[in-house]
Amino acid sequence: MSRYVQLATLFRRKIEIGTWQLGQQIPTVDMLAAEFDVARATIRQALSILESDGLIERHRAKGTFVTFRPQEALWCQVETNWAGLLNAREGATIEVLARGESADVQGLVHQIGERAPSYLHFRRRHWRNDSPFMIGEVYIDKRLEQRITDEALRTKTSMRLIADVAGVEVTDARQTLTIGTADAEIAELLHLPFNAPVAVVHRSAIDASGTLVFVGVATYRGDVVRLDFKLR
Repeated sequence: MSRYVQLATLFRRKIEIGTWQLGQQIPTVDMLAAEFDVARATIRQALSILESDGLIERHRAKGTFVTFRPQEALWCQVETNWAGLLNAREGATIEVLARGESADVQGLVHQIGERAPSYLHFRRRHWRNDSPFMIGEVYIDKRLEQRITDEALRTKTSMRLIADVAGVEVTDARQTLTIGTADAEIAELLHLPFNAPVAVVHRSAIDASGTLVFVGVATYRGDVVRLDFKLR
């Protein structure tokens, strides 16, 4: 990840948690460059990202001030249990971007089950408060196509899609989360800077016959996602 993107993420976090408060003047470019041991140009690039997101305003001869504090930081919780994965997020809407047939699944992480002859592929974009927060690539055994309605595609989480298919019993499901950065395509779809942090979640499910009936790859904005575990 580019250094200026890392710094922009750090500065955004300072605003989110109140270290840099609304209306406050933040340290100068020279001060930040010295603190983080980077060139002044790198600091300017990082601040430009925050400015384009409406978080700060820069005034010649006056300084840079915090003008907006995100009120819902880390609201998008990635569930860690089966029941939670079935629930849609409050206030979220789903946009179907693409639909087609695939001879094989892409981005397969979990080597479980036998592959289906072909898969129905969907690309969906999830929105909340007029902002996109997740891009989902969904692969479902094409033999189940007639049991999935257009309404379901626009309203259900990916795991709910397969769980609600009549006659399908999910006997094993896996989930893996990794941290990465947005490529040019994902950055455009999620309204992010190139190389901004993202969380990528891979999910797989097999049915009672041992067929890999579902594969999902969900890419979340890194500035809204949260992962919670109950340890005891």
